[in-house]
Amino acid sequence: MKISARNRFKGKIVDVVKGATTAHVRIDLGGGAVVTASITNEAVDELGLKVGGDAYAVIKASDVMVAID
Repeated sequence: MKISARNRFKGKIVDVVKGATTAHVRIDLGGGAVVTASITNEAVDELGLKVGGDAYAVIKASDVMVAID
């Protein structure tokens, strides 16, 4: 896989919940970090995403916020 985004994290799919048109895919990155992506149901089917499968969370954002306590 070649991609321009530098923020990519490999993990395991722990949940796939399809809605009417959009699915929520949860990926466990390890160390207690879990990210959720909202993608189309069509993308889930085309990628063959299933619980227990490997996947990358690819994060491309125009803004990153930082906060402290």
